[in-house]
Amino acid sequence: MNELLEQLQEFRKILCICPCCGEIVRVSDLRLKLKGITIKTWLDEYQKTEQNIEKKEERFDEREGKLREIAIEKGRKEAEKVFNKAILPSFRALKLDPFDIKPILNPIDFVVFNGMNKKEVISDIIFLSKEYKIPLLHLIRQQIKKVIEQKKYEWQVARIDENGSIIFE
Repeated sequence: MNELLEQLQEFRKILCICPCCGEIVRVSDLRLKLKGITIKTWLDEYQKTEQNIEKKEERFDEREGKLREIAIEKGRKEAEKVFNKAILPSFRALKLDPFDIKPILNPIDFVVFNGMNKKEVISDIIFLSKEYKIPLLHLIRQQIKKVIEQKKYEWQVARIDENGSIIFE
């Protein structure tokens, strides 16, 4: 085994000039070809398998975008079915796009950005809540309603950076 390694090291020291392009190369870098039948080795099989896998990956990469789009659409349809089964019948009667509805849960159950997913503009913002017999929750919701009616609110955009700091624009 040591003899073979020594021989390979020696081949690195021997330089050749390519008769076609004149480039100087090492003997160890040459890709020599034999005439006649050669015996296949495990490396030949490995390289063939590797090439087959690369071809399959290329074919999959070509189809991946389409498959993702199909899966997204299928997932949305399934989510809509699940959502429509789970949502209160009174909310369902409003015929809102389930993807426009975002849960807040407290003190308002949901906020709806009507038209967000299927139209070019949001036509209105709706607050949805189930009525509960909790006086404090009812009081808070009345205060929210009053603030909106009196237009005593402002829009602020806050961004969270990589360090977790909040930056107001």
